[in-house]
Amino acid sequence: MNRWKNKLDEMQEQKLLKIEHNGVWLAFWGLFATIIIQIIIGKENILRSIAGEWIVFMLLSGYMLAACIKNGIWDRRLSPNPKTNASVSLIAGIATGLILFALFYGNSHSITLSAVFGLCFSAGTFAVLFLVMSILSSLYKRRVNKLEADPGEPGGRKK
Repeated sequence: MNRWKNKLDEMQEQKLLKIEHNGVWLAFWGLFATIIIQIIIGKENILRSIAGEWIVFMLLSGYMLAACIKNGIWDRRLSPNPKTNASVSLIAGIATGLILFALFYGNSHSITLSAVFGLCFSAGTFAVLFLVMSILSSLYKRRVNKLEADPGEPGGRKK
């Protein structure tokens, strides 16, 4: 006996799913913005000040990543290919480099050292993210092939 019977019709269920979808993305980007703002304006004990938000952000990110790959979902608009991986990695690398350049410049007031620091972290972020995204796109492609080969599996696709 199901004590918690769904009292929504199909249209209400779709609207609720859309509301939940928007809420998750609002929380995701809100946490990200909060972490970045705290890093930029933080003076001391930065790890302590962002620890709670970082934990929730990483749990949410990990869940969404695992659930999407398990169900053979990559993105609505982007394809899992090297060009996309490079573009996304480049954007993240540039953003990281600029933020760290500003932080380092604020502390040292040396434009040369700040630029070198920002460029190194920018390049490192690009390289690590490109590698991680390449591995994830490979896992995604492998999972999609498995789902297409076995339509009986939950999430499997009929040919």
